[in-house]
Amino acid sequence: EPDAGAVRLGGIPAPEIRLDALRRGLAWVPQEPFLFSASVADNIALARPDATREQILAVAELAAVHDDIARLPQGYDTLVGERGVTLSGGQRQRVAIARALLAQAPVLLLDDALSAVDSGTETQILDHWRELRERHPERSLAIVSHRLSAVMEADEIVVLKQGRIVERGRHEDLIALGGWYAGQWRYQQLEASLDAA
Repeated sequence: EPDAGAVRLGGIPAPEIRLDALRRGLAWVPQEPFLFSASVADNIALARPDATREQILAVAELAAVHDDIARLPQGYDTLVGERGVTLSGGQRQRVAIARALLAQAPVLLLDDALSAVDSGTETQILDHWRELRERHPERSLAIVSHRLSAVMEADEIVVLKQGRIVERGRHEDLIALGGWYAGQWRYQQLEASLDAA
């Protein structure tokens, strides 16, 4: 329950939504996703155990992890080990994103779930999301991120400081405002240019 105001999903106050319906309506990918000691395909299909191999491959493409999986010793049948230890952090995040996409929930929440991928892969994933959203406009994506390039094309960016909203708006508006977001954006762009050099 919020201290003030209301949290609504689809216009319905959150406390009025049954918990099982709320869980079906939201797919969450944390920064450190949990993978099981099973095959890559089984870890992706956890969201929908009846998924076909084609559906699994399709979401792996959307999550920009298909090529990495194809290079594994047994491809999609490769066992990932306890907690996914045989995969890199970025690969674990992208397998978890594929799992969440397979769930086809109306809301996808990426909770710093792009932190271990490079900026090119991040762009590829977000481009795939935009394509998916064009086909399914009823689906929404919420991104929690310290890397501002992940949120720059969002419909709305909310900047929190110590749990309070300090800035809010589109990327261009926040840059023009010249506050924390604009300063952090300049810093991250400078850092990226130095890394590229």
